Amino acid sequence: MLSDEMRYKLMRLLEDNPKLSQRDVAREFGISLGKVNYCLQALMHKGWIKASHFKNSRNKLAYRYLLTPRGIDEKAHLTVRFLQIKMREYESLRDEIEQLRREVSLGVPAADEQARGPTRTVS
Repeated sequence: MLSDEMRYKLMRLLEDNPKLSQRDVAREFGISLGKVNYCLQALMHKGWIKASHFKNSRNKLAYRYLLTPRGIDEKAHLTVRFLQIKMREYESLRDEIEQLRREVSLGVPAADEQARGPTRTVS
């Protein structure tokens, strides 16, 4: 099953670069060619993208992946959901950073100082 994030990223990439090969997509995402094929097939099955043939620069038959009108609508919905997720992650990270800043300002010893143990003064 495809995650919303993978669907969103793949649809965004294909919208910007419809002539990318499956191999190029695999390289871009750092995933296997088989997984790219699976993802594209799933999007085609849902009617969100279509594949059409064209002759590439080496005069070989290749595919162009185009978002369908339904795919454009779905990408818009995915964009909203993806943005909401990223905003929640950002707010959580911002809160964690603020907590760490408060701890530092209160004089909480740094982890490396605690790891060294108590210091002895030589008289």
